[in-house]
Amino acid sequence: MADLGHRPATPAEALDELLAGNERFVMGVRVHPHQDAERRAALAGSQRPFAVVFGCSDSRLAAEIIFDRGLGDLFVVRTAGHIIGAEVLASIEYGVTVLGAPLVVVLGHDSCGAIQAAHDAMTGKLLPGPGLEAIVDRVTPSIRHAHTRDITDQDLIADVHVQWTIDMITSQDTALAETVAAGHCAVVGMAYRLADGRVTVIPAAPAGA
Repeated sequence: MADLGHRPATPAEALDELLAGNERFVMGVRVHPHQDAERRAALAGSQRPFAVVFGCSDSRLAAEIIFDRGLGDLFVVRTAGHIIGAEVLASIEYGVTVLGAPLVVVLGHDSCGAIQAAHDAMTGKLLPGPGLEAIVDRVTPSIRHAHTRDITDQDLIADVHVQWTIDMITSQDTALAETVAAGHCAVVGMAYRLADGRVTVIPAAPAGA
């Protein structure tokens, strides 16, 4: 077992740590690291998470649980359908450039309600209420992009939406993009399967895809 007291310092180490934690979660052998009073006290003055996890707000997608981590390990940002806005970009950048996380994970999942809502709106099946239009409007481009690639399966569209989100994060002219370009931080897409609890790394899309 990896030394859970060691903070991963590179993108590869951080990714390995997350995948190892998810494997423990899937196999039912979680160790619940960094969830005691001593850890709480040690973090009172500062934090140094080893990964930023930007995921969907779905109640079944709690990052610290599915990756078997604890206090101070993950800097978590969540919105419905992991839609991007200025506040989200600033939060992710804070986790990387200020707190020093060497990895950003964009975490999607199957049976995503945001993708279903956007699909229903596109087909005229069910139009969103005014309060939900922001979600639908920001997910719709991913669905259209998937359709241009003849991808119509909802769960495969979810993977395309993850890649679309990564492109939005890394294409901005920000300190975060500079950190990624310099190799000090990596941005990785993951897909979570609700039935078995397993995350898989989504292969990076070819340039220009």
